[in-house]
Amino acid sequence: MARKASKTDKDAPDTITIKKYANRRLYNTASSSYVTLDDLATMVQDGLEFTVHDAKTNEDITRAVLTQIIVEQEAKGNNLLPTGFLRQLISFYGDNLQGVVPQYLDMTMQSFAHNQEKMRSYMENAFGGIYPFSSFEEVGRKNMAMFEQAMNMMSPFNAQENDSTEESPAGDEDEQGSAESLDTMKAQLEAMQRQLDTLSKNNKG
Repeated sequence: MARKASKTDKDAPDTITIKKYANRRLYNTASSSYVTLDDLATMVQDGLEFTVHDAKTNEDITRAVLTQIIVEQEAKGNNLLPTGFLRQLISFYGDNLQGVVPQYLDMTMQSFAHNQEKMRSYMENAFGGIYPFSSFEEVGRKNMAMFEQAMNMMSPFNAQENDSTEESPAGDEDEQGSAESLDTMKAQLEAMQRQLDTLSKNNKG
């Protein structure tokens, strides 16, 4: 089971500030103690919100530190990111879809997190805690197919946008196409959620 938030101190701030010093040490200003990346990983799992700032410049470096945590976890063998996914993700850097990918991935992960308890219940009740590889691998393949379909659908739109800048007197048609593309992506996400809901209903049946 996932850890539940452990905000037992009512006086604790909603968002904890972590300071990172030049010697790479991390300082938790709420507990007045030094912490490690493993400690920050535990805080994330416990549902504690925090931001990391450079102690000298006060720059927000939360994203970089969270990425560091992922790299360390992967190096320890706690693999969550398939090689194919990493290659595909890297290929989007510098691509004209780069601005869309973060929002899409964030929405997809939120949908998955929303349904995680249903998935755990399904596995425990139907399989006695044994991971049903065949069932969930099929769901994974369908979700990846949706992702690829959405990306392929948007690629021609972006290519057309780049090639026809001079020909288009206004951006009305492009904006309409972009809105339709985003609507389609949202529909794909809703389809993914319906798949997970179906799994839960089948278990109850």
